[in-house]
Amino acid sequence: MIKNSINKKEIELLLPHREPMLLIDKLTNIVPLKSATAIINVKKTSFFVQGHFPGQPVMPGVLIVEAFGQAAAALTAYSVDSKEYENKLVYLMNVNKARFRNPVIPDCELNLEIEALRSHSRVWKYKGVAKVDGKRMADAEWAATIVDKAKQNNDSQN
Repeated sequence: MIKNSINKKEIELLLPHREPMLLIDKLTNIVPLKSATAIINVKKTSFFVQGHFPGQPVMPGVLIVEAFGQAAAALTAYSVDSKEYENKLVYLMNVNKARFRNPVIPDCELNLEIEALRSHSRVWKYKGVAKVDGKRMADAEWAATIVDKAKQNNDSQN
């Protein structure tokens, strides 16, 4: 049954990411295979704050891009038949037009509004906007591919 939102425990059933690298806390406003909003609670205790930057913490842009990818992977995994997604991984292929407009400073709620633009076979294209209190913080377009876990494991052993 497709719901309008899923929590972090449900996201863990869809993605291989775990703490501290599972960045998204919730996926809301889900329109299967089309769009969703990911919620990230950026805290002063987040793992990256201590070193980026001491005394003036900022969420690294690369982690915002990673969060975009996680949100898109969760949306896609949640939207397709679980048997179709079983034993699969989603890998980021490229990032285009990434812009970091304002620093994301803890403590805040970062909202990632993502949209699936198109899919062709196992390649998906997305775009997203990151906002805090309605203010645009970053945006990007990216592509990802879905691969078989077993095939990937065999390839890495050669």
